[in-house]
Amino acid sequence: MSLRSRWFSRAESRVEAWLTRHHQERVLTGETKPVGPCPDESFLQSLARHSKQIPLMDPRVNHAANCPICMRRFLELRPAYKARRQRLVLTAAAACCFLIVVALVMVARDGENPLPPVPDVAAVQVKVDLWNAGTLRGSQPSPLRSVILPAAFVKVRIILPRYSESGNYMVAVTHDRTGSELLAHGSATAIGTGDREEVSVDLDLRNSQPGTYFLSITHEQDQASYYYPLQIK
Repeated sequence: MSLRSRWFSRAESRVEAWLTRHHQERVLTGETKPVGPCPDESFLQSLARHSKQIPLMDPRVNHAANCPICMRRFLELRPAYKARRQRLVLTAAAACCFLIVVALVMVARDGENPLPPVPDVAAVQVKVDLWNAGTLRGSQPSPLRSVILPAAFVKVRIILPRYSESGNYMVAVTHDRTGSELLAHGSATAIGTGDREEVSVDLDLRNSQPGTYFLSITHEQDQASYYYPLQIK
């Protein structure tokens, strides 16, 4: 809206306000003649609330606009409804501000105390050496002696089999060599130590029952999974 348009808008509003006051003064001094009987109190209350259910063509509106008795009652009711509306607006604004403050406090608190990336329990450190293990795929038997892991939250440091490539590896504990019924899993990037590659992952085996399982290792590039017999005790 341009400056000139805003000026005309304010001027029109002032003229309308002046005409309204002038008409109210004429009504209250008895210079106008109402048509029809006075409406009941509930209608005047609805009119003071600017209820959208009352059409402007309703003859009771014309009567109230020209009757000194109805106009006087309308002017008594109108400020009360305006004050009530202002209280509701202020209450809603205060509630919004409160929610914003609470959200900011929660965000700040989360930033200062981030959630731990692992369960809040002491991890059992376990080393698994697969350097000399056979890397037979799928359902082929592996000559490797069973890896032993406790039924606990473990941090497993795995020395990968000879000739393993660098990159990201997925480590999982499954019931069989098909990869079904996944018990726990984790992923990590292999770290070279001399001529060997190692990965370190967290595995939550606290809900696992003692028994025979498989430890699978999958390289992200070729997606080939290698399975090794595992005993959980």
